[in-house]
Amino acid sequence: MALSTELNTGILILTLNRPEKRNALDAATLTELSAQLERAELDGAVRVVAIRGAGKDFCAGADLDELLASADQSPEQNEQAALRLGAVFIQMRQLPKVVVAIVHGRALAGGAGIATACDIVLARDDAQFGYPEIQRGFVPAMVMTILRRLAGEKLAFELAATGRVLDAAEARAAGLVSLLLPAASFAPSHDTLLRSPARNRALPSPHPKQKL
Repeated sequence: MALSTELNTGILILTLNRPEKRNALDAATLTELSAQLERAELDGAVRVVAIRGAGKDFCAGADLDELLASADQSPEQNEQAALRLGAVFIQMRQLPKVVVAIVHGRALAGGAGIATACDIVLARDDAQFGYPEIQRGFVPAMVMTILRRLAGEKLAFELAATGRVLDAAEARAAGLVSLLLPAASFAPSHDTLLRSPARNRALPSPHPKQKL
């Protein structure tokens, strides 16, 4: 299963579950993630959505096998594949519930995009963030609106143009991380923090989320 799910006291935990692929985002994973975000919107028992990764990393980005296969596909097919990820970003930004990224290890390319699209990012203090897809000839265009809003135009452009990877402290300073948590107490710390928005009856008013 590319995505495992658990609903616990108002928190829908979505675990990217391809550790052997560093939780790379393939079509099946994105389809399941979209379906679970729709579930979260319709299910009154869900107060918070938490996205995390199995294994050593949060998410290394797009699935390399699918990227290589894209060379043999038509422009229309490749456009549809790209829009699949963009649609997930839009769902996350429009979801009227709190979406939290729980990041350990590496959050790169589309994985960094998933984290960037979340409302809150809880990161282990040895995590890494970046958009290195430019080194493979891809531009992180779909995340740029949110990235510019968080990091500012100059830094957003630099990260997209160079593919530089940030350590957790740099990502926090850039506005990409809400809180840094010590590696030694990461799990109990993020569990405690997740319970707080799950207990709240509503998001602050006016609604703080912004669309892409």
